[in-house]
Amino acid sequence: MIATGNIKPFAVPSKASRRPVAACELRFFVTFQSKSHVQDSFGQPLDDWAPVFTARAKIEPLTGRELFAAQQVNAETTTRITIRYRTGVDASMRIQYAGVNYNIQSIIDLDMRRALLIMLCDSGLIAGDG
Repeated sequence: MIATGNIKPFAVPSKASRRPVAACELRFFVTFQSKSHVQDSFGQPLDDWAPVFTARAKIEPLTGRELFAAQQVNAETTTRITIRYRTGVDASMRIQYAGVNYNIQSIIDLDMRRALLIMLCDSGLIAGDG
């Protein structure tokens, strides 16, 4: 017989018990932009990026190990950007912060709980970037 006095059973923490992102970690104000198709004064099509909304975000450059693991998905992924959950965000958008344009490569709804969106982004040039 085993005594159970001060011994607590080992429990694996559930995904739901992960520490939420604190407001102080979302310290950067980023602007989400989408491509808008307009015409110039001569009626020619002109593609431009228009701001959609601004949100507080956590911006983290990936470490070498994370970058190596992410290369299986996309070799140019260099930055992880986290925001509070919001509808309407898609991979055709880009994120702008401090004059740098981050192209969204993937969007993850962490634990499918509609609490956070984690975006893996690269800051390379894409067609129509400007």
